[in-house]
Amino acid sequence: MSDLEVPLTERPKRKKIWVDYFVNFRWIIVIFVVLPISFTLYFLTYLGDVKSEMKSYKKRQKEHDENVKKVVKRLKERNPSKDGLVCTARKPWIAVGMRNVDYKRARHFEVDLSAFRNILEIDKERMIAKVEPLVNMGQISRATVPMNLSLAVVAELDDLTVGGLINGYGIEGSSHIYGLFSDTVVAYEIVLADGQVVRATKDNEYSDLFYAIPWSQGTLGLLVSAEIKLIHIKEYMKLTYHPVKGSLKDLAQGYIDSFAPKDGDQDNPDKVPDFVEAMIYNPHEGVMMTGRYASKEEAKQKGNKINSVGWWFKPWFYQHAQTALKRGEFVEYIPTREYYHRHTRCLYWEGKLILPFADQFWFRYLLGWLMPPKVSLLKATQGEAIRNYYHEMHVIQDMLVPLYKVGDALEWVHREMEVYPIWLCPHKLFRLPIKTMIYPEPGFETHRRQGDTSYAQMYTDVGVYYAPGPVLRGEVFDGAEAVRRMEQWLIENHGFQPQYAVSELNERSFWRMFDGGLYEEARKKYKAVGTFMSVYYKCKKGRKTEKEVQEAEQAQVETPYAELDP
Repeated sequence: MSDLEVPLTERPKRKKIWVDYFVNFRWIIVIFVVLPISFTLYFLTYLGDVKSEMKSYKKRQKEHDENVKKVVKRLKERNPSKDGLVCTARKPWIAVGMRNVDYKRARHFEVDLSAFRNILEIDKERMIAKVEPLVNMGQISRATVPMNLSLAVVAELDDLTVGGLINGYGIEGSSHIYGLFSDTVVAYEIVLADGQVVRATKDNEYSDLFYAIPWSQGTLGLLVSAEIKLIHIKEYMKLTYHPVKGSLKDLAQGYIDSFAPKDGDQDNPDKVPDFVEAMIYNPHEGVMMTGRYASKEEAKQKGNKINSVGWWFKPWFYQHAQTALKRGEFVEYIPTREYYHRHTRCLYWEGKLILPFADQFWFRYLLGWLMPPKVSLLKATQGEAIRNYYHEMHVIQDMLVPLYKVGDALEWVHREMEVYPIWLCPHKLFRLPIKTMIYPEPGFETHRRQGDTSYAQMYTDVGVYYAPGPVLRGEVFDGAEAVRRMEQWLIENHGFQPQYAVSELNERSFWRMFDGGLYEEARKKYKAVGTFMSVYYKCKKGRKTEKEVQEAEQAQVETPYAELDP
C-alpha cells in the first residue's frame, strides 16, 4: 500500500480566533496602504537605479571605495566589552525571507551597508558583472538583458538581492546547468572582523573563505561586492509546457525525464534545455516546463506565438501554465527578461492568499499595475500575533533533496502538509575540493543516477509555499511540528533547508543537517568568533536573551556540534 493510499489523519475542527478574521480582511490594508506605498518605493528605487546607471563605472568604483572605508572605520569603532555582535543596519522587516530576524531584537552593533546598491562594472571581455550586495535581480537584468547578457542564475523575484542570494540561498531554472547562485560567483570582496578588506577567489590565499561564504548568512565578514559570471543569451525564451498525469511518483519521473537524459549525457546542450521548472497542482497533475533561448527572428516567424507575460493585465504565470492540463502540450515564446521575472507579480502563488481576488481579470486590468506588494511592507504591517499566526497556519519552505528522492519528497509533503501547488526546480550540487556547509551524498558518482555527473549530484528544490490543506478546511494544524518533521526528514535523506525560512532546528540538529568543519575553521582563522554572530545563532527561532548575547560575544570556540560529518 503506497503512502498516498493511506487516508490522511482525521483532524478536529479548529476554533477561530480574532486573528483569523483579521487575516481574512487584511486585503483592505494591502490595497489601500501596502500596494500604493510599494508602488512608490518601486518607482523611487527605479529612479535611483537610473541615476546610478548615468554615472561612469570609474565614478561608481570610486564611491564604492569610499563607502568601504566608512565600513572599516565603523567596525573599528566597536568596543567588544560593551557593544553587541556585528550585523547590518537593515530593519528586521526589510529582509525578503520569512525568518523573524530575531537576532536584531537583542543588543547588537550595526554597520550601515545601505549605500552598496550599485552595479560597479559589466565586463564583456571577462564576462563578469561586478556588483554590490544590495543590487537586486530586477536591477541587474534590466542592465544586462539589452546587451544580450545575463547572470548565469537569475532568481525569479525582482527584490532578491545579490548579498542575500550569496550569503543565503538562490536558485533558478538554469541551476541544473550552473548550480546555485553562489556557484556562479568568481570573487568576493569581504571586510573581515579586524577591518581588513580581502578579495577571495577559489585559487588565491583566501580560497577557504571563498568556499565558506555561501550559506554563512554574513557571519564570516561583511560582503561589499561580488564578481559574478555572465553568459550570452538571446531575446526570447522558447517555452514548452508539457502536462503529466498520474501518481506523485509518476509526476516526479516525468519531471526528471524533462531535463535529464536517460543515457547520462547530462552535459550535452542538444539534450538538456536551458531552463527547467515544474509545478505540481494536485496529487495527480503537474506541468513540466522546459525553455531554450531563441532569437527574435525565430520568435517572430509565422505561426509562432509570442506571449509577453510581463504585462500587468496578463493571467498569473502559474495559472497560465496550468491551462496545459486541459489544452495539452503547447509552445510559446516569451521575452527573456519577462520570463526571468515571471513569478514576481503574483509572488509565485502567494498573491492568491494575500489578495484572494487579485487574479481576477477586472483586478488585473484596473489595479494589476500596482502588483506585487513588497514583502518587506507586508511584514512591516503585521504585528506579533499575525506573524505567529502565519508561522503556524502557513508554510513557506524549500526542501533541497537529491533528484532521485523527489517522488518521496512529494509524497511526504502531501501526507504531512497537503500544500499545492508545489514548485520543482533542479540544481547541481558540485563536488568541491573543500567540503562546504552543503555537499553531495558520499559516493554519488559511483551510482551515476539519472541527472548526475562525475563532478556534481543533481538535486531539486521542492518549493512548498501556501496554506496547508487542513488550514484551508478549518482543521487543526500544528505548523511548528510539521516543520520539525520536515527538517528531520531532510536530515535522514541528506537534504537541506534554506535558512531564509522559519526553522525549528535545535543546535545539534542544525549541525547534523549542515557540515560545520570548514565554517568553524574560517570563523576562527578570520577572527569572526566573538565579533560576528554564528550562523546558528542568527538562524535560531525566537528572541535572543541577554545571556545568549553575552555567551555569543564571549565565545572562543565555535559550537561543539559543528563537527565534520563522518
